Amino acid sequence: MSALPVPEENDGTKIPSTNTVNRCVYPRDEAVLARFGKKQQLNRKFGLLSIVGLTCTLMITWEGTLTVFQLGLTNGGPSGLVYGFLFAWIGTALQALVMGEMASMIPLAGGAYNWVAILSPPWCSKFLSYLTGWITVIGWQAALASSALLGGVMIQGLLVLNYPTYVFERWHGTLLLYALIVIGLVINTWLARLLPRIEGLVLGIHVIGFFCTLIPLVYLGPHGSPSDVFAAFNDGGGWGSQGLSFMIGLSTSMFAFIGFDAASHMAEEIERADIVIPRSIIASVALNGSLGFGMVIATLFCIGDVDDALASATGFPFIQIFRNATNSNAGASAMTSMIIAAMVFATIGFLATASRMAWAFAREKGLPGYNTLVKVQTKSALPMYCIGLSTMISLLLALINIGSSTAFNALTSLVISAFYSSFVISASVLLHKRLTTPEHEMNYGPFRNRHFGIPIIIGSIVYSVIGIFFSFWPGSLNPTLVNMNWSAPVFSGVMVLSMGFWFIHGRRVYTGPIIEVDSREMSG
Repeated sequence: MSALPVPEENDGTKIPSTNTVNRCVYPRDEAVLARFGKKQQLNRKFGLLSIVGLTCTLMITWEGTLTVFQLGLTNGGPSGLVYGFLFAWIGTALQALVMGEMASMIPLAGGAYNWVAILSPPWCSKFLSYLTGWITVIGWQAALASSALLGGVMIQGLLVLNYPTYVFERWHGTLLLYALIVIGLVINTWLARLLPRIEGLVLGIHVIGFFCTLIPLVYLGPHGSPSDVFAAFNDGGGWGSQGLSFMIGLSTSMFAFIGFDAASHMAEEIERADIVIPRSIIASVALNGSLGFGMVIATLFCIGDVDDALASATGFPFIQIFRNATNSNAGASAMTSMIIAAMVFATIGFLATASRMAWAFAREKGLPGYNTLVKVQTKSALPMYCIGLSTMISLLLALINIGSSTAFNALTSLVISAFYSSFVISASVLLHKRLTTPEHEMNYGPFRNRHFGIPIIIGSIVYSVIGIFFSFWPGSLNPTLVNMNWSAPVFSGVMVLSMGFWFIHGRRVYTGPIIEVDSREMSG
């Protein structure tokens, strides 16, 4: 592929595009796309603030940490949550720096699979990029379903808190999931033109909601001692080892940082993508990590009786912590509503990102039915078929929850293993490229890690492998069929299916990123 030189500077002036779909773009963006043989099909309507808003409200770190508090309290205890959060924050920051460098080099909507395809040695590029594409698609679809389910089940938790006679039924949670998915569908289709403004507004709500939750919790709640927070470990899973219990509980904090790479999958809808995406990724991790750590510390100091929180009939320890702090169902409900609202907004962002990832991979003929999925509606410049596909997948997955919450949780627990697996492949490819290619031949983008790049990549890979390994562990020793972590067999099963499609059909049609436009057409 011939490379088109990308301008070093951009005066920020928009000009009319030659593309009939996109009315107005930065000239740099079309030039970068053309460099990789791509043409502009989607509207570039996101700037730095709006894409940071989408990413932060999709990650919802301070809210997400609370929703999965139970695993961390059981394995690791209060101190495990503190040090585990710091460990995950540092590891995620390393991942963010690596992803920022790759996204700046190759700002395409497919994200990791495009990075792998372009940076890999030719002999393995096709297969590795295909594998990465499937893993990434699976991860985003699982994240979409899990965010909507968490929101629905939290609503049920409030019903349990306020109406003692309410009978908790799994099918109620499924119907509530449907409601959240429909809200996400409406905003991603009929109101799509307002999505950047909505995400910018939601970013403000995300930050304000943090203080609206933190202040009453700290002011009204009981106050523990520093030793209760920083020196109180727990091996509630019965592993016989505080270290092993701590490592298993890491999934709590790792889950709360999932989604920081959302901007890379919206690359073709972001102005000055090669500059904005790295800034967005790093800013999102810094902001959400700060809010998340503050909320973890505050909640642990005000937790009161840990066993009482773990035994909450609502199913969420943080709801019981809010109830104990405010001594009021109304107060606890108001604080919990902030987190439920965050789950709704996260579902909107997950649907947007998951559908773009599916569309990007279908564009390369990586998914069955790619001829239909790749279509973009001319009027709205939206991948409507992929939005519909992502919606249908979540609606179908939700049916599993009616029969067994354990089976559904196995599907949604794919989130960590899928995201981290795709990262390990892409980061390993970048490491190989850096080690085997002279520095002056590396086509870096505006953002690069310079001399610290190789240590950062190695550290991020080590962290990610640890995350993958312990994401497959059950929450307690000698698990039963009811509380077993089924993510390992489910992940393996999905990989078998994707490999089956590869050998039956995929290897004959998938060639990696397809050349849609000759880059020379964009020159001179």
